[in-house]
Amino acid sequence: MIRLVGYFFGIGVALALLAAGGAALFVTSMAKELPDYEVLAKYEPPVTTRVHASDGALMAEFARQRRLYLPIQAVPDRVKAAFLSAEDKNFYNHPGIDIEGIARAAYVVVRGGPMQGGSTITQQVAKNFLLSNEQTMERKVKEAILSFRIEQAYSKDRILELYLNEIFFGLGSYGIAGAALTYFDKSVNELTIAEAAYLAALPKGPSNYHPFRHTERAIERRNWVVDQMVENGYVTREEGDKAKASDLGVTPRRGGTYLFAGEYFTEEVRRQIIAKYGEDALYEGGLSVRTTLDPEMQRMARSALQHGLIKFDTLRGYRGPVTQIDATGDWGKLLGEVKGLDDVPEWQVAVVLGADRDGLTIGLKPGREISGELKAERETGTVAAADMKWAMRHVVNGKRVTAKSPADVVAPGDVVFVEAKADEGDAYILRQPPEIEGGLVAMDPHTGRVLAMVGGFSYAQSVFNRTTQAMRQPGSSFKPIVYAAALDNGYTPASVVMDAPITIRIGNSVWEPKNYGGESAGPSTLRAGIERSRNLMTVRLANDMGMELVAEYAERFGVYDKMAPHISNSLGSGETTVMRMVSAYSVMANGGKSIKPSLVDRIQDRYGRTIFRHDERTCENCNAQQWENQPEPTLIDNSEQVLDPMTAYQITSMMEGVVQRGTATTVAELGRPIAGKTGTTNDEKDAWFVGYTPDLVVGLYMGYDTPKPMGKGATGGGLSAPIFKEFMAQALEDKPIVDFRIPEGMKLIAIDRKTGMQAAEGQAGTIMEAFKPGTAPADSYWVIGMDETASEQSQQTISPSANRAIVSGAGGLY
Repeated sequence: MIRLVGYFFGIGVALALLAAGGAALFVTSMAKELPDYEVLAKYEPPVTTRVHASDGALMAEFARQRRLYLPIQAVPDRVKAAFLSAEDKNFYNHPGIDIEGIARAAYVVVRGGPMQGGSTITQQVAKNFLLSNEQTMERKVKEAILSFRIEQAYSKDRILELYLNEIFFGLGSYGIAGAALTYFDKSVNELTIAEAAYLAALPKGPSNYHPFRHTERAIERRNWVVDQMVENGYVTREEGDKAKASDLGVTPRRGGTYLFAGEYFTEEVRRQIIAKYGEDALYEGGLSVRTTLDPEMQRMARSALQHGLIKFDTLRGYRGPVTQIDATGDWGKLLGEVKGLDDVPEWQVAVVLGADRDGLTIGLKPGREISGELKAERETGTVAAADMKWAMRHVVNGKRVTAKSPADVVAPGDVVFVEAKADEGDAYILRQPPEIEGGLVAMDPHTGRVLAMVGGFSYAQSVFNRTTQAMRQPGSSFKPIVYAAALDNGYTPASVVMDAPITIRIGNSVWEPKNYGGESAGPSTLRAGIERSRNLMTVRLANDMGMELVAEYAERFGVYDKMAPHISNSLGSGETTVMRMVSAYSVMANGGKSIKPSLVDRIQDRYGRTIFRHDERTCENCNAQQWENQPEPTLIDNSEQVLDPMTAYQITSMMEGVVQRGTATTVAELGRPIAGKTGTTNDEKDAWFVGYTPDLVVGLYMGYDTPKPMGKGATGGGLSAPIFKEFMAQALEDKPIVDFRIPEGMKLIAIDRKTGMQAAEGQAGTIMEAFKPGTAPADSYWVIGMDETASEQSQQTISPSANRAIVSGAGGLY
């Protein structure tokens, strides 16, 4: 019997040894196929790029995986405790695997059940970083081997750091920092016990514990985590009971942009970063982008442009509803599906429930719960007939007609926009998204920093940025470039040019430019020509000095990359952008130095290293170790001088006259030194104004996206200058009044406004004009554009070889 027992024992030992050998061979073969765990040392997960305004306010986040990497030292103990309690309470004691958990999972498999959990945090790191998610025994073995190796190579804190920053939490968020922001709009340090417990419950299956679709299940799982925290001694029973009694409190953080009115600016920054560094750097690189945007100035710019567009549009009457719905049943549900203008929060979407002679009864679009579901409440309001008076002129079959009653304009079921009247309860004003569009840019002329950018009425309505993407004719706002070229090449503000009809023959074509209104003033000084925006004078001046010179200066100023030297381009018939025009005027505002417009001050990588800085100025001796009575260090501006500083002052002084006496006198009401120029193209398709103080340049245009006439009298002085004035009134409200800087050496001499010749100071009809050293008013009366016999030169002939094309309907009216 003993011999038989020994026999079976020997067989058992042999089989055990054989099994052990087989297992060893299996494990060895698995170990040879394992990925290199040392890659964890170089782990760089996709991290969210964050864009900030100049004051540090968060503008936008861009990410494929919404993640902010957080070092383990920055994770609060209660958050660590929640995850250890939920996932691996023995994490700091085991060697990488939990024997009891593995045995439990193996028992289920042996009984024919599915592969189950039991994995430690280290095993989850091995799986998430190095293995696949397949539910097989082979993967489990590899996971265990890697876990042992990881534990030997890295500290427990490093392993926990990798885990907390990698895991997926649902709602598009990855990592504990991203999850805290996404679910509770809080930093990790601000999480309560209940919030930390809920986040710790999510890695097992975020969709299973969705805060709104599976609320009860989510609370149950969270409470289980809280109980584990109590059991493990991380929180007291009292703290645990308080946490379990609370709601989930999830308040999802919206994506996209966060700074009001900054959508166009943010999108332009996004495009520029992609162009410079690529999409992966933007969406995965964790860049920190500090932009030039001034949030207060941006709000002012948005408000001013919108007011101007709305004013123009309402004068042209009502065009009809956004859409129509059935207003007899639950109109709120149908109305909830109509898209509003998210970036125009003053306006609400509403449906007309009734209309009569007194006005409208409206139903307002219901708000949404945190879960995204429509609210059950249905709010109504009224629009008095007086508050939709502008809409009584409406369009019928392409013609404007005047209605006698609001009921003739709108009908029940019409979906419209309304704006609440201040302090008047449920009273509203009828609104309409304007058909006219425009763009506005504000820039620091000394640095090129773009302080505000508005690319249209509403980004939600149209993402097309009309400051950088819209190619428009600048019209007469281009004339200062022509005059600056003249002043830089021997002409003076007192030079006299003939303002009279002119016919220009180009090959077999004939071009007869005209002044706005058709009149002409005869011989006039350059100052008078720019103040009154004389087309005929500008054409003669450009022809006299040569269009090649004008083209050279237009390219120097950055208006065009390459300008064809066609005579019609002297009136701004070529196409350019608002951004380029504002940059060009900045050259005149800053004393003639070239500037590079920039929307970004600085970009840092995920480690805080600066990889881009807009300010290219150098500073010698700025890093002195100690003071030894040396002079203060100075910043060295290495910008290229593209215009004589004295010329820059002369053209600035002449454009001050545009504001004081010319086509933009409405701007003079600001009571500040401001230079600027209006611009209106043929058929009033574009209306411009670009102007500046010594330290701020602002330019804008108005026009239809598909250019068409805006109507007789729709000029830059009448449409765009008032918008400029409204913006500047707010932007400069608390700023001291600063005069334009006169370069050293310039002489101010009194001249006769009409003849340009020297006159006695204070005499009627005189003006103090700036002259460069070595120049002075003419000693004899001479008119550019008159032949030697003093007869008017009314016809010019230009060879086809010099100008091969003529732009029909050239710009530059007023």
